[in-house]
Parts: sequence; C-alpha cells; structure tokens
Amino acid sequence: MLKTIETEISKHAAPPALQAEFAQHDFEKLRNFCRLTYAASIFIWLLFDLIISTKGGQGFTGLSMLFMGTMVTITLILGFIRNYRHFDVLNVIFVAVITLGIRLIIMGLPQDSQPVWLVLATASILYSASILPLSRWAFLTSAVIAGLMLNPFGLTFVSVMDLRGTMILCYYAFLSSLTIYSFFKLRRVKLYNYTMSKLLVNQAYIDALTEIPNRRSFMTRAGSVLRAQPREHDHYLAMIDIDNFKKINDRFGHDIGDEVLKRTASSIKAVMTDHEYARLGGEEFAVYVSGVRRADVDALMDTLCRRVREDPHEHPVTISIGLARVEGHDTLNQALANADKALYVSKNSGKDRFTFYAQDMGA
Repeated sequence: MLKTIETEISKHAAPPALQAEFAQHDFEKLRNFCRLTYAASIFIWLLFDLIISTKGGQGFTGLSMLFMGTMVTITLILGFIRNYRHFDVLNVIFVAVITLGIRLIIMGLPQDSQPVWLVLATASILYSASILPLSRWAFLTSAVIAGLMLNPFGLTFVSVMDLRGTMILCYYAFLSSLTIYSFFKLRRVKLYNYTMSKLLVNQAYIDALTEIPNRRSFMTRAGSVLRAQPREHDHYLAMIDIDNFKKINDRFGHDIGDEVLKRTASSIKAVMTDHEYARLGGEEFAVYVSGVRRADVDALMDTLCRRVREDPHEHPVTISIGLARVEGHDTLNQALANADKALYVSKNSGKDRFTFYAQDMGA
C-alpha cells in the first residue's frame, strides 16, 4: 500500500502552494542552522584573512573590518527574518559580500597558488549554499555569483589551454556540477518526504469524507486549548447530531447521506471557523468553544442551527446540539459525556435546538 502511494505521488509535481509551504517549513526548521553556517563562514573567512594579511605584511585593514562588520550585520538580521523569501534575498547578499571578500584576500597570495584557492573557495561556497533551505533561484543566483567572483581564470596568469589550467578547469567543473546536482536532488527528496508526511498526517487527522478534523485531531487540539487557557475562562463543548439521519440513508441512499454529512460539516466549518470542530463519527460532530461568554455561545449555536435548517437543498435537514460547560475539575471525556446527555434532551424535546447540560440530567 505504501509503495503504491509513493509511486502515485512521484508521478505528479508538487503544486506551487505546497512547494511554498514546504519552503517555509524547511526554513523554520533550519533557521538556527543557517545562523550557525553564517557564523562558521565568517570565522573561517576571518581566520583566512588574518593568515594571509599577516604573511603579506599588510595587517588587518579597514577594508577587512568593513567586510567583517557587513557579514556580522547580515547574520544578526537573519535572526529577525521569518519568511523564507526574505532569507533567499539575504543569502544572495551574504554570498556576494563573502565571495568578494574572499577574492580580495586571495589576490594577496602568490599568483601560482591563486587558482587552487579560488577553486576551493568556490566549492566551499556552493556546498554551504546547497545545504541551506534555499529556493532554486536563490541557489542558482548564489552559484552564478560565486562562479563570477571566484573564477580561477579571471585576473590570474593561468590559461585553460595549458595542462595545469585544463586540470583546474576539470576539477572546477566537477565540483560545481556535483554540488549543484546534489542540491536539486536533496531538495527533491526533502519535498517528497514532506509531501508524504503531510499526506499521512492528513489521513490520520482529517476525516476523508467531510474534509474537516476527525475525532483524534479534535481530542488533541481541544485538549491543548484546555491546558493552555486558564479554567477561569469559559470553556464549552458541544455535541452535534443530524436529526433523522438514518431515515435519510434508508430512504434516499448513502450517496445522499454522504452529501448531507458534507453540507453539515461545511456549515459547522463556516460558523465555527475560529474554534475547534470535528466529525466524531457517523452523523455526530463536536465543537469546542473557549474564551467566550455564555451569550456568545447561544448566538453561535443559534446561527448554526438556522444555517443548517435554511440551507436551500433538495434534502433539507436539521441538527440537535447538546452543550456542556467544562468545569474546573472536568476532563475532556467528562465534558463529552455531559454534552451527550444534553444532546439526548435536545433530541427528545423536538429536535432542531440546543440544550445546555444541567446537573439533574445525570439521572
């Protein structure tokens, strides 16, 4: 089964929206790693600059301080960036600054050794960029900048036509091609894994028919809200049931029944968009409302009942709702049980209404 799903996914390119979602997710997960990479790059550049400037006799110049300050500033800015697109732009700027700084440093070396150092610097820059959460254009732009700034045949005495130049060119092309290929291959694998994990999560936490959260998702998210918000705030749990749903299935068939479920789920989603909601199973749904007044809950439930009742469809339905206030000592399961008792009262009092749980319903 898993192999079949993998084969099916591999046949289709990820839509742009999913690619953007993946890029943002990848950047958020690797933001600290990006800062570490920048810091390590600055340290290596500084060490290299100190060694070369010391041997060359010019010392640590004001220009070196300017480059150092610029790269440190970019690294600090990275800490405030939250969007992957902004990181793409920032990385291009960082690559432009550090490659120019490297080029100026290498120009202080003997002419014979410059091409080798330029090739190594290019490979290092490309490798660093390939492991960062960059988009295609940002990586390719970084590769072009590195290729132009650190060209081993530019401003050097090495010719492509001689044996040494040919060897350097082959090594340069091999390292660059391998790194670029690795970036695209790694990015494709990471996008594929993200797509697979998102699909599996959706299957585990989203109801396939109505495309709203299922019971597992509801219990997790509602429990999280209950733990996060103080019990002094009002918490309400609602159990929702479609009236006479079995008769609809028996009379019109399961296709119509499925359509009714989808319409009801759509109404719940529209009215309860700011709250937690789910399909618990069958024709039962649940809603968790927190941080609102009793009057607001009344208004929400009244709106939901009216929206379902007045839905202009060939097979109209109504819903019954049972509500329970989550008290300070209640668990989520206890609140569900209380809401279910209130739902029973709504069902036996004429349907198409909502009822709040009271202590005397326990009997």
